[in-house]
Amino acid sequence: MRRLAIAVSVLLALVFVTPAFAQLRVDVTQGTVQPLPIAIPNFNGDPSGAQIAGVVRADLERSGLFKPLDPKSFVDQIKDINVPPNFADWRVINAQALVTGQVTMQPDGRLRVDFRLWDVVGDASGQSQMLGLQYFTTPENWRRIAHLISDAIYQRITGEKGYFDTRIVFISESGPALARKKRLAVMDEDGANPQFLTNGSYLVLTPRFNPTAQMIAYMSYIVGKPRVYLFDLESGKQEMLGNFPNMTFSPRFSPDGNKVAMTLEQGGNSDIYVMDLRTRAVARLTTDPSIDTSPCYSPDGAQIAFESDRGGSQQIYVMNADGSNQHRISFGGGKNGTPVWSPRGDLIAFTKQAGGRFNVGVMRPDGSGERIISDGWEDEGPTWAPNGRVLMFSRTLQGGRGSQIWSVDVTGRNERRVMSPGDASDPAWSPLIQ
Repeated sequence: MRRLAIAVSVLLALVFVTPAFAQLRVDVTQGTVQPLPIAIPNFNGDPSGAQIAGVVRADLERSGLFKPLDPKSFVDQIKDINVPPNFADWRVINAQALVTGQVTMQPDGRLRVDFRLWDVVGDASGQSQMLGLQYFTTPENWRRIAHLISDAIYQRITGEKGYFDTRIVFISESGPALARKKRLAVMDEDGANPQFLTNGSYLVLTPRFNPTAQMIAYMSYIVGKPRVYLFDLESGKQEMLGNFPNMTFSPRFSPDGNKVAMTLEQGGNSDIYVMDLRTRAVARLTTDPSIDTSPCYSPDGAQIAFESDRGGSQQIYVMNADGSNQHRISFGGGKNGTPVWSPRGDLIAFTKQAGGRFNVGVMRPDGSGERIISDGWEDEGPTWAPNGRVLMFSRTLQGGRGSQIWSVDVTGRNERRVMSPGDASDPAWSPLIQ
């Protein structure tokens, strides 16, 4: 994965907050949200300004919380972003917020990108600028600048951190049903810049990012048996995690990145183990004569959610990170698996199998408040955005007609497909890129 050198300046002298800001806010916790009308003209200056503005529009529209207005409706042109706009010209098209920007090429070959976020319904005196930021980067990084701007706007208006400057690791699928190729792949959150990390000559499954988004743990059949591997995105190096005699699978990093919890099969029994990546010491966490798998740490690292059939059917359990206090939390009927703890710590997402369908649901860590939030035929394998407000998952169409990645808001609204090269499954969301 590329590491991008981006300098950011906060234009404090130009940031004003007016009483109108209390009105210009989107509550992301509501089940029904009226998207905020926002005007985003093409940024002035360098030709990349139109591309940057286009990505910002797409990011904010995709969130379901914003309604970018058609540029053809604009009655005013922004000539100087440092001059307050004529707010009346933007109110007439019902814009409530306005984003203006400028892109200039610096003598050293870097791009300078400035943008302003204006509260259109605020004080017409001009002191309605909500945010001003300035970025410096190389020209090829213009798309990441756009995502950073989207994150800044999202956070300023919703009060929650954004999630656009992130990446998705997934399994890219191609070929006929009986000779399916599955390749490890990674792409930006919006589906741009896809890269294939393996060549499809061996099966790969369940990829997961580490907390720095520079390492991926995944299961592979590269040596004929399921094994957990680590893939370094900087170097492209792959490393088998431990030389265990039997199968290892379903890896997941600890929040500090120093450990990997995974399933190890021995003597026909699958249990959850944890390996310290610094010492390579391995500790066994479960000992039940059943299938225990799919471990996932809580964001504070104190607990692990996992799935087990020890009670007679596939259900979700929680234990302390040392393996103590193992207890079942899913009692809402059907089979339940693939638990994933929210980065906020307030919910666990999971896959429910009931009535011949698979759906994605969420529940509190004590098992209460279960809700189904996806609406497909076969939806499974949820993964959280780093702000804990959006999930992605795999969707197989009825009749097995290919697998796709979809996203949905934690409230169950704004369900939409995430574009990917070909069929795709097993998505895992990175943290915000550092």
